[in-house]
Amino acid sequence: MKVKIDIDTRTFVRFWLVVIGFALLALVIYSAKTALIIIGASFFFAIALSPSVNYLAKILPSKSRVLSTALAYIVVVLALSMIVFLVIPPIVEQTAKFMQNIPNMISATASQSTSISKLIDYYHLQPEVDSVLSVVKNSASQFASGIGPFLLNGIGSVLAIITATILILVLTFLMLVEGPMWMTRLWGIYTDKVRMKAHRNLVNRMYKVVTSYVTGQLSVSAIAGFVAGLAVFVLSLFFDIPSSLAIPSAAIVFVLSLIPMFGAMIGAIFVSIFLAINNITAAVIFMVFFILYQQLEANFISPKIHSRRNDLSVLTILIAVTIGIYLFGIIGGIISIPVSGCIKILVDERLARAK
Repeated sequence: MKVKIDIDTRTFVRFWLVVIGFALLALVIYSAKTALIIIGASFFFAIALSPSVNYLAKILPSKSRVLSTALAYIVVVLALSMIVFLVIPPIVEQTAKFMQNIPNMISATASQSTSISKLIDYYHLQPEVDSVLSVVKNSASQFASGIGPFLLNGIGSVLAIITATILILVLTFLMLVEGPMWMTRLWGIYTDKVRMKAHRNLVNRMYKVVTSYVTGQLSVSAIAGFVAGLAVFVLSLFFDIPSSLAIPSAAIVFVLSLIPMFGAMIGAIFVSIFLAINNITAAVIFMVFFILYQQLEANFISPKIHSRRNDLSVLTILIAVTIGIYLFGIIGGIISIPVSGCIKILVDERLARAK
């Protein structure tokens, strides 16, 4: 049995215009993804700093939004400067110590070269060693020939990061200053006061989700930093490592822990490298300890803190972070939890209206 479907020309044209429109919209979004990420990051930071700016605007005699935003920026810059002051000097110190130990390492390697040569001659391994050395030389020459473009790309990436950072700071500042004015204009558009109040309540709930996430992530990072610093201090009591590494270790882990899931582990790797310069055993013990702590944090501390503040289940949080990281990288991982919380609020609101 054949079924004949008649479609008029106008419907056919409208269908393909809609398809082409969606395709063009997807192309525009993909082409402007960097700009959208910058704007999204600025919006996120503006919301995160908004409670502090609002509080300062209330207590300042002038009630100036610009002044309160500037003061909040000064506090943030001072905090970042303090972290840099705590982190950079130990890194320079440990790097200098490593460079000083290089001659001793070379001497130790040279003293073992005679024994290695005898071992190679005894087992007739010279052809295999020559083959390996030839491969290493070829790889080194290829790397050297490509080092120029690599450095240019690296410089370009650094400049792009600096430019993006400046844009984010400027956009965040302007959003904080002009945010209340734009919100007032938005609510003034409504003619239906009941709908306006409902939408305003919805926006306020999502706003609380984002600010609660920031507070929760700072709490998780603070715990991780404290645990890392305490572990380094305890290790300094039993091994030949300076106790002064405890504070910068805590600062490194705290900053990198702001990146969900794997940020704390990256910080632990950096700390382990610094410890390995002084004592390999201490570095191994710290790494094993922090891996165990990461299991506790990933499965108990972080989900509990975020689930209480955002009313999300542990499974929802883990799924949201995984999707965010694989789709949008580090930025996606950072904003995945508040975005999932906002989506949950929208879904709950929709289901409540459908009843």
